[in-house]
Amino acid sequence: MFHWKKASKMRDMPAKKKSTKNNSSPKRGIKYEDKSPGQPELVPIFNEIKKLMKPYIKGSIKERGDSKGQYGLVSEMEIEVNGKKKPEVYFVGALVQKGYVGFYFMPVYSEPELKKVLPQELLKCLKGKSCFYIKKKDPILLSQIKDALKLGYEDYKKKGWVK
Repeated sequence: MFHWKKASKMRDMPAKKKSTKNNSSPKRGIKYEDKSPGQPELVPIFNEIKKLMKPYIKGSIKERGDSKGQYGLVSEMEIEVNGKKKPEVYFVGALVQKGYVGFYFMPVYSEPELKKVLPQELLKCLKGKSCFYIKKKDPILLSQIKDALKLGYEDYKKKGWVK
């Protein structure tokens, strides 16, 4: 049942303030709460992966969200995928989660054939379509991530997604 008194009270109430939460991306917000303070054993893994990603900051590839346990690389150039124009394409990211560092590697999503050339140790960490759960600072695994980054960059270059 509709109540006129309640409706008039609601009309006179001040509007809710918009949230001022910090977004990880200057263009789009990703709801993310920094988990690195509660996961100190994961921060060195995150830093190693971030270090492996840094050499790819060139041409159209730019950094995003370089703070609070999150880091990403995006190719800032317009591309077309399945007839749809996109202003940018996500390349790779690292994010401290609860219990693991998420290594988000989009080339395996856009080109599933890449999975056939990735080593089994790295593939065992793949959960979902493009997120690898990295739980330990393993030099072999980090070397495989380094090789995967090179393969992914070459694939994006071949597709014309990076300059």
